[in-house]
Amino acid sequence: MPNPILPLWEHVPDGEPRLFGHRVYLYGSHDRPLSDSFCDSRLKVWSADVDDLDHWGCHGDIFLSQPEGGRPSNVAWHENGMLYAPDAVQIGSRFYLFVYLFYGKGCVAVSDRPEGPFQTASPYLWGDSPEFPPGVCENGVLVDPGVLVDDDGRVYVYGGFERSWAVEVDRDRPWRVIPGSYRADILPAEAPFRFYEAMSPRKIGDTYYLIYSPRTGSQLVYATAASPLGPFTYRGVIIDNGVDYPGGNNHGGLVRIGEQWYIFYHRTTNGTVFSRQACAERITILPDGSIPQVEMTSLGFDSTLNPYEPTPAHRACVLREGMIQYLSPLATVVSHLRRGSVVGYKYFDFGRRGGSSPLTLHLDTQGLGESGSIRVLLDDPDAGEEIARLFFRGGDGLISAAVRPISGRHALYFVLEDERHPPAWAQPDQNRELLRIRQFVFVR
Repeated sequence: MPNPILPLWEHVPDGEPRLFGHRVYLYGSHDRPLSDSFCDSRLKVWSADVDDLDHWGCHGDIFLSQPEGGRPSNVAWHENGMLYAPDAVQIGSRFYLFVYLFYGKGCVAVSDRPEGPFQTASPYLWGDSPEFPPGVCENGVLVDPGVLVDDDGRVYVYGGFERSWAVEVDRDRPWRVIPGSYRADILPAEAPFRFYEAMSPRKIGDTYYLIYSPRTGSQLVYATAASPLGPFTYRGVIIDNGVDYPGGNNHGGLVRIGEQWYIFYHRTTNGTVFSRQACAERITILPDGSIPQVEMTSLGFDSTLNPYEPTPAHRACVLREGMIQYLSPLATVVSHLRRGSVVGYKYFDFGRRGGSSPLTLHLDTQGLGESGSIRVLLDDPDAGEEIARLFFRGGDGLISAAVRPISGRHALYFVLEDERHPPAWAQPDQNRELLRIRQFVFVR
């Protein structure tokens, strides 16, 4: 499944991937399309068989912070709180959902199945008290809880906003923070760590990893240690969702599916930072425990894209001056394309060269009454080889161009040009929207 990995209508940011049995589960916040704020009052979980990552299924609403559809809220002590960035783990034979209730005391919910539904067990407690020491774990809110069940059965929760912390919780009652276990500033706010939010812990071999978002916001970085409470060493950037793309915040985690490791993260849509969609990239963990930075691609779980099958425009991973716009649960376009806009996709496998016959590129567009052209480049949006030029004239429709035979693996870029030639003294309207793209395909 290419990026984004869930259906068009679903917006699940802050994703925590977890492998339970033969399925990978994605827990996260829930954004609304075309929203003007982060998250809503529901949590969902999606899952896929590890042998079929092209087909993800939704298990519905697993937790509510407001009554909805005849179901009561799971948090009777707090009204109108939005649900942010949860995590879920298995402890013994049961599954526990760690809930971050915005501006309210969080809680832990429990289920006999990883897909829920989850029933609230208890708000977070400090020992046996509902009152936390001032400032500790945001007074019981537990911002962005990330949970680690260690090999010895001990359970740790990490979190924080602008200032990090870690606690140990009772294995039998994981909503109960063990007094005296609190560790402040487990990741410093100062360079090189620059901790901001979005903690996600993992243990890989004998090494403890904390994935988090630094003050740059669009990055996911990581630190490692030899013990669950550190000290941690800053190691570097894993991914940045703001490179040649409209960046926003970022939050995600690592999971191993078969022999392949992935980083899950999210990206923005609709010209805002509030309608975010889940994505994944393959990563490599080297023998020294380091993770080389990966780029944002269109691939998701796929190793390549097929240029001879229709590619929806929203698979774009490079977007300079434009946005992925949600139109309906079944339709999106790349819109707000102006002179100089670049729309890019990584990576297509064109296969071996097939004789001397050219290909034909078909681009399905939504016209806006404007005229211009689109340069089609391979491998580099600024200096790549131009393989075709498409011309558009006002209305909707399919525009096509012949393309020389292509072989091998390539990134593909569309670069918008405006055909108007104003006099030297005139100031061209750089902000005029020229065209919208629905999808494209190469035909042999």
